[in-house]
Amino acid sequence: MEYQTGKIGRVVVGRCFEGEDIYAEIEGLADRENIRDAAVLLVGGIRSGRVVVGPKNPTGPIEPQFTEFDDARELLGVGTLFCDETGPKLHLHAGIGRGGETIVGCPRGGASVFCVLEVIILEIEGIDARRALDPNLALKLLTLGAKR
Repeated sequence: MEYQTGKIGRVVVGRCFEGEDIYAEIEGLADRENIRDAAVLLVGGIRSGRVVVGPKNPTGPIEPQFTEFDDARELLGVGTLFCDETGPKLHLHAGIGRGGETIVGCPRGGASVFCVLEVIILEIEGIDARRALDPNLALKLLTLGAKR
């Protein structure tokens, strides 16, 4: 395991509204506030989404298996914000439910807010982290550099 230690910087509390794109709102806020490294907590509603629920084949190559919904559900999520060459990128995993149906996974494209979504961003200071392409997995993964 690679690791670095840092400190909590600013704490940002936000509210997303009906229909807003979860990723665009959080990444946009991080960009405006110059938040480069952070932990993210989410609680509220999600209207629709496409969720990675695991790899199609657990022994490789990595190809995501998706499930989709468009019927308003509850969401409890935790994620990280680290930058790639274009800016802050959210990596989110969440429990998403409606009635007796529960999905746990990584919401992706088209994840929009139902009613309200509360967002807490805990900025991390004093680390050197970024998202970089792993050529073996063809995924942008957390990469730790030399400590600042």
